[in-house]
Amino acid sequence: MPIYEYRCEACGKTTSALIMKREEEREVTCRHCGGRRLGRVLSRCVVHKSEAGRVQEFDARKPRGDDYYRDDRNVGLWTRKRMKELGVDLGGRLDEIVEKAHEGKFLDDL
Repeated sequence: MPIYEYRCEACGKTTSALIMKREEEREVTCRHCGGRRLGRVLSRCVVHKSEAGRVQEFDARKPRGDDYYRDDRNVGLWTRKRMKELGVDLGGRLDEIVEKAHEGKFLDDL
């Protein structure tokens, strides 16, 4: 069940449509202006990475800007990568610590 994207020749905007049967493609109209003259466009694709894949690709030595550290998921990623580089294996304990940091409860135990 592919989702195709189409560019409307009338308004120039992109519309996506789920096409179950080939014949349904003729019935697609622009969601913005209702136009019927559409041309199929190449859609962007996204590849989801596992947490292990993200850790493996992450360079902990690369300097980061303030925006990077505002996303608490990145702090956990940095921590996991550095622990791996240092040969420290906290097992499930590290995940527990990172999760508490995400929830803002990290300092509760200190």
